[in-house]
Amino acid sequence: MTAVLVHEIDVFLARSLLEKLYLFQYPIRPASMTYDDVTHLSAKIKPKQQKVELEMAIDTLNPNYCRSKGEQIALNVDGTCTDETSTYSSKLMDKQTFCSSQAASNVSRYAAAVYKKGELHLTPLHGILQLRPSFTYLDKADAKHREREAANEGGDSSQDEAEDDVKQITVRFSRPETEQARQRRVQSYEFLQKRQAEEHWVHLHYYGLKDSRSEHERQYLFSQGHGLAENTELIKSPSEYLMMLMPPSVEEESDKPMAPSNVLSMAQLRTLPLADQIKILMKNVKVMPFANLMSLLGSGTDSTAVLRCIQQVAMLVQGNWVVKSDVLYPKDTSSPHSGVPAEVLCRGRDFVMWKFTRDRWVVRKEVAAVTKLCPEDVKDFLEHMSVARINKGWEFMLPYDEDFVKKHPDIVQRQHMLWMGIQAKLEKVYNLLKEHLTPKNQEAQSGHPLLVSGEQRVNMAKAKVKQNYGQLEKEFQKQKAEMKSNDTLAKMDVSNIRIKEEPVSDEEPMDTSAYEGMNNGIVNGLHREDSMDSLNGHLPGGCIDRVAQELKAFVSSTFKKQFVLTLSELKRLFNLHLASLPPGHTLFSGISDKMLQDMVLDTGCKQILVPFPPQTAASPDELKVYALWEAGDTYDQHRQVLLEIFSKNYRVRRNVIQNQLSQECGEDLNKQEVDRVLKDCCVSYGGMWYLKGTVQS
Repeated sequence: MTAVLVHEIDVFLARSLLEKLYLFQYPIRPASMTYDDVTHLSAKIKPKQQKVELEMAIDTLNPNYCRSKGEQIALNVDGTCTDETSTYSSKLMDKQTFCSSQAASNVSRYAAAVYKKGELHLTPLHGILQLRPSFTYLDKADAKHREREAANEGGDSSQDEAEDDVKQITVRFSRPETEQARQRRVQSYEFLQKRQAEEHWVHLHYYGLKDSRSEHERQYLFSQGHGLAENTELIKSPSEYLMMLMPPSVEEESDKPMAPSNVLSMAQLRTLPLADQIKILMKNVKVMPFANLMSLLGSGTDSTAVLRCIQQVAMLVQGNWVVKSDVLYPKDTSSPHSGVPAEVLCRGRDFVMWKFTRDRWVVRKEVAAVTKLCPEDVKDFLEHMSVARINKGWEFMLPYDEDFVKKHPDIVQRQHMLWMGIQAKLEKVYNLLKEHLTPKNQEAQSGHPLLVSGEQRVNMAKAKVKQNYGQLEKEFQKQKAEMKSNDTLAKMDVSNIRIKEEPVSDEEPMDTSAYEGMNNGIVNGLHREDSMDSLNGHLPGGCIDRVAQELKAFVSSTFKKQFVLTLSELKRLFNLHLASLPPGHTLFSGISDKMLQDMVLDTGCKQILVPFPPQTAASPDELKVYALWEAGDTYDQHRQVLLEIFSKNYRVRRNVIQNQLSQECGEDLNKQEVDRVLKDCCVSYGGMWYLKGTVQS
């Protein structure tokens, strides 16, 4: 098929707007919704960085605009005062800021074209910028919130403030900067941010699309002269013209800025030697099963060679490979938090890895006490290889890799010998005690996680309760027989009763999370009404009063300390109380939810019907809020007024509470008195006050 020439178009190169023409893109806005008719309040640019900021007005009269939200945002950002530094002077969010980012680093092949009267005029683009809404005003709102929190809690003293009085200070002397250190500093994020902040903003004046000045500027998109002398760039051969449109890729690579040292594509990674590939992967991932490592290295990689290389940069922990400490902390480096040298950091991290070879769980305080390192460094060690679990500690990140251990027993044995050598060094450096060297259980010593199903835990708990009850019953019958045979005694000496007690560990809190949701009727140490299982059989008639007395004493003392509790939190505290009691105590007889709630009401507490939001994710126990109505002190009336407020509002501002207290109590309360009442019953979050336990995370 022969191509036919249909039409010829003359192409001209316009130079008037060279290095001044930018293309603006709005990627989060459809093309049909332009900003042409929106009022532009201000504009500014940093020419060297090609960074632009536009400030546009928001139509507050639009029916889709939520005025209450706009007022709330303005209040959070600027507070109640209005001055020159206010972001929203009208006390309403009536504007938004757009900040640019470069869409392409090399725009030499892009141009803006205008077609007119059979002529095509091209103007090279100086930059392609994408503009998106900026949310820097939220940072200002956070700063205001912190200031308000400090003002509200200024009179309170806390344990944290007491501990802040004494701080350890590390003095460091700067060494001459090496070339490698200088290159790392120049490529660092902080250095780039500092360089960008040094360039000053150039303020611009915005002209609308239909403005006469804009019409005048658009004329510069046309070539000013049509003579060949001024457009010699377009007199090229076809091959030269194609070369100009698509320059060689080598030149493009040379124009690209150097990527950060920690960024490497998989294509670039596979061009490196195998040892370097494994080192880079382990340095970035830090913990990895051997199977995952083989999949990242690509098909055809020899597993024997990988095993030989991985042992140079990683250690085996619970069947998984964890990067060595000296790879993460090279020689002559120091901690970014405390300035501690790399040798000390490596010893501390080796101690954490060694602990994980013996148990799946590690307690952060124990690591800090042994290594004497700052909390930030210890947290970095733990985050490299574990996950924090609430009220439990730090659990190793990956499950035990039993397949690798079975396939490579020689590697496992060699790694075990290495860990024995590391243990010997740690014993000398840290003077480890016997409890540090002895694992908590035999399963942890082999690295297997201790897995017990919920049904097994329930069965073990039932068996233990029955065993304890049987022993107590035998001793009671024995004592009863002795009392009958001894007619000379008028009454029994209670001190002769000996109840077998089992030691209660004070190292770790009792874990009850696994019992939640079981169908055996036991939740948080409480016996549900609808459960058919019995813990200790039927209660003897004489024990009911003792159980009620013990339960009432617990509820009364707890509410005198806490004042406000949800049913969920009360059950948790009751469970902890049960854990501290000796076996066979009367409270182990089985306390139902209904019995606990009735006792709360009998002790002078009232249920506060807090109007939770409709979309709340709180459980039924978290929706039941109880408060001590009368504590017998001078603040009873104030607390009752506060509780009445929260029976109508889910969250309240401090000034509303203070005004209501002043009106109801007929006196002006000072800040200390209001703080006392709020501290007894409420918590503060986001500038608002909530009853204890009602804040949804």
